[in-house]
Amino acid sequence: MLKVGVVGATGYTGCELVKILSRHPKVELTSLSALVKEPQRFNQLFPQYPDVSLLCENLDIEKVAKECTLVFLALPHTVSLEIAFQFLKLGKKVIDLSADYRLSQEVYEKWYKVKHSHPDLLEQAVYGLPELYKREIREARLIANPGCYPTSVLLALAPLMNKELIQEIIVDSKTGVSGAGRKADINLHFSEVSANIKPYKVNVHQHIPEIEQELSKLAGREVEIIFVPHLIPVDRGILSTIYLSLNKEISEKEVFALFKDFYNQSPFIKLFQNSLPQTKDVIFTNYCALGIRIVAKKAIVISAIDNLVKGAAGQAVQNMNIMFGFEETEGLT
Repeated sequence: MLKVGVVGATGYTGCELVKILSRHPKVELTSLSALVKEPQRFNQLFPQYPDVSLLCENLDIEKVAKECTLVFLALPHTVSLEIAFQFLKLGKKVIDLSADYRLSQEVYEKWYKVKHSHPDLLEQAVYGLPELYKREIREARLIANPGCYPTSVLLALAPLMNKELIQEIIVDSKTGVSGAGRKADINLHFSEVSANIKPYKVNVHQHIPEIEQELSKLAGREVEIIFVPHLIPVDRGILSTIYLSLNKEISEKEVFALFKDFYNQSPFIKLFQNSLPQTKDVIFTNYCALGIRIVAKKAIVISAIDNLVKGAAGQAVQNMNIMFGFEETEGLT
């Protein structure tokens, strides 16, 4: 059994990780840590997980390292920088769900407004999108698990990027409230969110450089996007509607064939041909649902994921499965 620990176990993503890992047939969950007033059984903190009686306590890196082979870091951006380094130094493998190892040093410091304390690790970090980097993930010590918005957008666009088809990309994404994390914020209060849809961080969202970085790699040239995220009054889920101006006319049938070929070895991609994805098609699953419509030299690609599963915890476990030679779908279907 693979011994794993979760740091940041009491957040939305951390709880989702605990739920998945506690049921994984090849895993023994041996350590849970978070900022807590005093050590407490996880099932006392979260009665909805009655079978998880492991003690959740404040982080002691050396203690966790003795108990685990792999550590998941479900921590806020900038918090993982030093913690990931310490675990790697102790010979542990790390899957980091923050943005701390996803970007170049220059881009990270520009967008996250902190100095990157371990830029040498950026070359070791593998961007953990299995549909694109499965081979690299198998050999990785440090996985930079993608953000939820980037996952929904990159999977929707990857099959088209090296075909020199696309002139312009406009992304309209809508997310549930859990995407902001488990924190006190007046903008996330029920009375602020209920019966309301609002755009935020219009074309200045911190996930933009991550999306552009990966699209540019796929295209072999610099790619820029227009990105407008919206907060909607649901708990979870992301629906991204992506509008593309194309260089030439191409049929819907041809584009669907491109997607089908590109994802023929990707068990968590669902392609919709006669209908279009909805968030209810993927909620509580690790699937990404994709649908395509073509009108003349315009394309619309629609992507749906669960932001806490394929957008975070599920994808992290998918990466773990690949790293340790398990079936990619183990514990996730």
